[in-house]
Amino acid sequence: MYQRDPEAWQAHLAEGNRIQPRKRVGADVLFRDQTGNVLIVEPRYKPGWDLPGGMAEANEPPLAAAVREVTEELGIAWGGGRMLVLDWVAPHGPWDDSLMFVFDGGVLTTAEQQRIMPADNELGAYAFVPADDAMARIGSRLARRLDAALHAAGDGTTVYLHDGQDIERVAPPR
Repeated sequence: MYQRDPEAWQAHLAEGNRIQPRKRVGADVLFRDQTGNVLIVEPRYKPGWDLPGGMAEANEPPLAAAVREVTEELGIAWGGGRMLVLDWVAPHGPWDDSLMFVFDGGVLTTAEQQRIMPADNELGAYAFVPADDAMARIGSRLARRLDAALHAAGDGTTVYLHDGQDIERVAPPR
């Protein structure tokens, strides 16, 4: 039927798009310094510390969201990096489920670190801290995601998580 009636097919797709659930998408970035410390940020709009990054806007690719958020939060240009983690987060509190990405920001040089200047009033502070300290300052869900991201960055894999639980470790192609 739809092959013979392209307008009906488009209407069917539009209706599906209108009624099907939509997921929130978040994109964080794992930056480290030369000693292996992790960059964490303290947002003003919520309790606790976090990784740099944030929520994607409507129809924005996750990597583009991460690049935009790094610019907005830290005032530095970052061109993107390899995906380390994709975490499906189950509904919790008032939130529906979401997909949370962590991308590799690599190691920031001393000069790059000195250029960090929070660009808006979103952050109260930022710090490079040992990974264990970072995991103690951020929530347990994000701590599991950070731990997976650190391992993925170290061994060249990409990790798929369900609520921070390791489901599948995908080796890079040879």
